[in-house]
Amino acid sequence: MKSLRVLIGCEISGIVRRAFLDRGHDAWSCDLLPSQDGSNRHIICDIRQILNDGWDLLAVMHPPCTRLCRSGRRWLSGPGKMTPPKKLPRGRTWESMIEEFEQGVDLFKTCWHAPIGAVAIENPEMHDLAKARMPDDLPAPHMVQPFWFGHPEYKGTGWYLRGLQPLVETDRLAEPAKGSDEWKAWNRVWRMSPSKDRGQERSRFFGGMADAMALQWGAQAA
Repeated sequence: MKSLRVLIGCEISGIVRRAFLDRGHDAWSCDLLPSQDGSNRHIICDIRQILNDGWDLLAVMHPPCTRLCRSGRRWLSGPGKMTPPKKLPRGRTWESMIEEFEQGVDLFKTCWHAPIGAVAIENPEMHDLAKARMPDDLPAPHMVQPFWFGHPEYKGTGWYLRGLQPLVETDRLAEPAKGSDEWKAWNRVWRMSPSKDRGQERSRFFGGMADAMALQWGAQAA
């Protein structure tokens, strides 16, 4: 299999980078923050600065999506569209909410239009205001679950794909009975109590899915 130059954007854990490295690819991660594993294959910068550096495959893991995903719709509209809601998150201004929305749109569109043959952007399903700002060729997200890849957990993960096929499940687990203690454990992401690390923990990726990406997409983009 051909070795690819792979850029893993918006990742600090190194989970996906390591999965591609383990399969012989020239993989690098990139984020505004340092890598948690201290790897020298991590670039600290805005990913938009390095999209033209000759990559074969781009996987953007957790781009800022708070203002694009459906759960964030309530903060962007009072009466009509893009008007202040009755209540904003504590400590936030309407101007800051709009700025975050515009930044999220720009980052997503810039990565989607990058001069790279194979692109995968992880993002929840978008609300109508975000969809209206997306490229015309953007497909519906391909939705997968961690338990398709051996992780006992529910967390719908959406992939917007260009030049790649949808992931095929590799190790599907039997689902627990709804309401059981095991089922509650599988829903831990949605049951987390508020904390300073909650956002980071909720965005933590899954090794089994990373392995499937490296195996399947690494072969497709070669």
